[in-house]
Amino acid sequence: MIKYLEKTGRTEDEAIAAALAELGMDRDDVSVTVVERAKSGFLGIGASPAVVRVEYEAPDEPAVEEVKSEAEAPAQDYPEIRAFLTGLLERMGTKADIEITARDSKGVVVNLSGPNMGAVIGRRGETLDAIQHLTNYVVNRGSDKHMHISVDAESYRAKREESLVRLAEKMAAKVIKYKRSMALEPMNSYERHIIHTALQDYEGVTTSSTGTEPNRRVVVSYDRPQQTSNKPQSREWA
Repeated sequence: MIKYLEKTGRTEDEAIAAALAELGMDRDDVSVTVVERAKSGFLGIGASPAVVRVEYEAPDEPAVEEVKSEAEAPAQDYPEIRAFLTGLLERMGTKADIEITARDSKGVVVNLSGPNMGAVIGRRGETLDAIQHLTNYVVNRGSDKHMHISVDAESYRAKREESLVRLAEKMAAKVIKYKRSMALEPMNSYERHIIHTALQDYEGVTTSSTGTEPNRRVVVSYDRPQQTSNKPQSREWA
């Protein structure tokens, strides 16, 4: 019986080689159809992998042997994400190992590792944020289902979150000590969210955001304890 296998790769030859390796066959044993040619795009934007269909002759098998459980099914490799990031990093002059893990039904986590990850992360993660934004735009463009892609490098985001929580608690302690409001350095929306969340139950302070992007920052304000006395209290301004 005739069967077929579809494979993707950065080039048609790479996709064909991957299919032959999986089947354990030679080029002369199969028939190849190019379903979609590879596109390099501009600066990695709009890049897409090559897709080939390999047809081959296989012996008839009992129907029961063709049924595979979900546990036996190969894990999805997200070729569009891998191809785009590979092309983008090459144009940045950086090579990295790309590990892609399904986070849940709505998204995946991509972790980059290798030398020169500082250039990939950028100042306060700005370059990493830009890479994540571009990846989400390219992969989800034209798709009916939006998939959130979180891109990290050398676990930078987890380390940055821990650092921001410590900064928030240190700032809150100063605000309570000096009983006056203090503003943090400008941060992106994700980092501001971490600060707000870290201090939402911190007794004695409140938080708010002020300014316009990209200079929007969190302000930590002293929250004066409520007076229990019935005597009128004079109001002091921080």
